[in-house]
Amino acid sequence: MKARIAIDGPAGAGKSTVARAVAKRLNLIYLDTGAMYRAVTLAALRNGTDLHDKKALEALTLSLQLDIRTDEKGNNLVFLNGEDVTAAIRDPLINRHVSLVALYPEVRSIMVQKQRELSRRGGVVMDGRDIGTHVMPDAEYKFFLTASLEERAKRRQAELLAAGKTVSYEQVLEEIAARDKIDTEREHSPLRAARDAVIIDTTEMTIEQVVETIIDKVVLV
Repeated sequence: MKARIAIDGPAGAGKSTVARAVAKRLNLIYLDTGAMYRAVTLAALRNGTDLHDKKALEALTLSLQLDIRTDEKGNNLVFLNGEDVTAAIRDPLINRHVSLVALYPEVRSIMVQKQRELSRRGGVVMDGRDIGTHVMPDAEYKFFLTASLEERAKRRQAELLAAGKTVSYEQVLEEIAARDKIDTEREHSPLRAARDAVIIDTTEMTIEQVVETIIDKVVLV
């Protein structure tokens, strides 16, 4: 089987950007698992599903047709029931609610099965919050990216502003801190580094430096 690379870390640590670049450099497939939870959150908000009703969210998740495709540049395109929602799932409203949706074991169990199916083909770089610990615990390579809360908030605000979303640094800082609390304290598959993961503090690093650090440790066969 071709190498499987798991990249985990908190919000704003640069997981998706780094994972996408690593996949492109190594000619592997990039899979953004967080986008799958964002798609469920989008569907729930559109349908008026109570985000505190785990049974309703479970039923909704089971009913959804989720698909992740890769375009010619290696970017993920996320489809929800046949609709391209790649841009819609990056709205600040989704940012504020996705950790709550991802909190429920019922939702995570369904998502993990889908993610494991995608990983079985090998030759993938998968990023998220529990890839190395739960989704692909047998991945050949595991990395955990982190950065200071302030740096992560600065990066996320820049991303949102570039996408035309007006949001203050203080608001982003508060939202990421809240997401950290939910992600690290949830009972089912909490955010943590796998025991055999390489931990990389990206606070003072460029994207290219992080990518090079990872690639230097990967041996493809």
